Amino acid sequence: MNTIHSRLLATRKLTLLLSGLVACGIAVTILFAPDSFYTAYGIELAGNTSLVNELKAPAGVLFIAGLLMLAGVVRARLTAVSLKVAAAIYLAYGTSRFLSFAIDGVPHSALVGAAAFEIAIGGICLLALLPDLAGRTTRTTH
Repeated sequence: MNTIHSRLLATRKLTLLLSGLVACGIAVTILFAPDSFYTAYGIELAGNTSLVNELKAPAGVLFIAGLLMLAGVVRARLTAVSLKVAAAIYLAYGTSRFLSFAIDGVPHSALVGAAAFEIAIGGICLLALLPDLAGRTTRTTH
């Protein structure tokens, strides 16, 4: 294995490790300590069982996506699909937040920071996929 390939693989695994840990960490916190998590964003949940329930549902999906991201760290055959899932999840969250800013106005500054973080992580995952995309283009055009 050459040095460039080794560095690419290490970068991809680090990207997936960080994105998977963040996704799982956020999901677990929302599932088991939603009041603490959302208070940091200026959102009060106390007494609103329906809202808590509605927020926990996508947290379960985020947890499963985070596990798939982490699976790409330990299973080479899952690395590309894990990066695609990570890019899709983080870019969807970030893009949806920016759409909300345009439609609903700018929220608490922590949520603006979350949007920027999500776009950055999603972008890094896309960058990590570029060699695959370039290789696929080269293989299909020759």
